[in-house]
Amino acid sequence: MEKMKERIRTFFGYKDLFHELVSKDIKLKYRRSFLGYIWSILNPLLIMCIMVLVFSHMFRFDIANYPVYLIIGQTIFNFFSEATNKSMWAILGNASLLKKVYVPKYVFTLSTVTSSCVNMLFSLGAMLIVFIFCHVIITPWILFVPVILLQVYIFCLGMGMFLSATTVFFRDIQYIWSAVITAWMYLTPIFYPIQQLPVWLQRGIKHLNPLYSYIQQFRMIVLDGACPDPRLVLYGFVVALTMLVLGTWVFFKSQDKFILYI
Repeated sequence: MEKMKERIRTFFGYKDLFHELVSKDIKLKYRRSFLGYIWSILNPLLIMCIMVLVFSHMFRFDIANYPVYLIIGQTIFNFFSEATNKSMWAILGNASLLKKVYVPKYVFTLSTVTSSCVNMLFSLGAMLIVFIFCHVIITPWILFVPVILLQVYIFCLGMGMFLSATTVFFRDIQYIWSAVITAWMYLTPIFYPIQQLPVWLQRGIKHLNPLYSYIQQFRMIVLDGACPDPRLVLYGFVVALTMLVLGTWVFFKSQDKFILYI
């Protein structure tokens, strides 16, 4: 407990650095781009339009408000994918700074996941445009969205801490994770209804894929206008916090050896 309090005090001592790192990541993403932050809205919209044309017409999925169904899954998964892919290089990409001065190493991973979260918040503008275009009825349950995003953020932070630490020692993780994230995408009902899958695979996804829980909670709020299933919410928080504890433990357990490998 004392160690945790000390780390929290240390973090507040470096909060200005944290803000600067988040700002830098966001600015670098859109540097020399004519439209800048507008791409946060245009990019998901363009991808959604292409996927709607392909999957709703070629595969004939019978899903009401398919563009809304799709962009919700797409937005959540894109945040997860961006946050984890960037986190792998959070330590290695700042090796020159870590060799010169003392900086709490976890600040780099935390800022990377946070900047990805900010990008995701920008992309909610695209989601809102789709909601308006598809005549989605907004209910008071929409106020539950921050709770869902908090679950995803905690899960991504835990996964990011784990990946940023292990990539320092095993550079092959970047190639392994690329294959894992692709498989994860296809095993998450983003662009297809889960009912299309065999029963045994449906059960596996519902019980072992936390992203299904987060996406399904969001869809229940928007498409059904209902409160998310409390079991999904509980499952989402339990998995997210478990991942955060595991990722943080691995990170702090190995951080003293980073300097030998970066």
